[in-house]
Amino acid sequence: MQLNANLPIRRLVPADARAYQALRLAALREAPTAFSASYEGERDLPIAVIEAQMAPGSGRNRFGAFDGDALVAMVGIGRETGVKTRHNGFIGGMYVAPSHRGLGLARRLIETALAFAATMEGLRQLSLSVTSGNAAAQALYASMGFRVYGQEPGALLVDGVEYDNVLMALMLAESDD
Repeated sequence: MQLNANLPIRRLVPADARAYQALRLAALREAPTAFSASYEGERDLPIAVIEAQMAPGSGRNRFGAFDGDALVAMVGIGRETGVKTRHNGFIGGMYVAPSHRGLGLARRLIETALAFAATMEGLRQLSLSVTSGNAAAQALYASMGFRVYGQEPGALLVDGVEYDNVLMALMLAESDD
């Protein structure tokens, strides 16, 4: 079966909550060191909570790639809410199902997130974190303009093993100062 690299990408809405939850749980099981959340912590999350998180005005913005009705890749983008930190945004929850890797979906999702960031008034920078050792993800983000600004030692503890996070940022706008 030939996979299509031009799968549609769109913003997720409350009606996508079940598909999102299924892909999210698959991601947490397959790559537990890539996410700060855990399968155990999210498996019993009620669909109503996920629907509310996807509602317009929730402050949570998720985008997904679909192969037919199946959600096969996702990314989230948001912003800090404090008066002094609202200029900071973040990207997280990036995942592409193993069956759809190598099609450029991760790059297209980041491009979609960056285009969305451009519509977020006052947003000056985006940050993200990558588990140390995930060279492919770090290379993708670097190719999109993100730069390493630090490392958080022992950011995750999975099955008794500590994992560092590489911290990356992309400046969207120059300061007026």
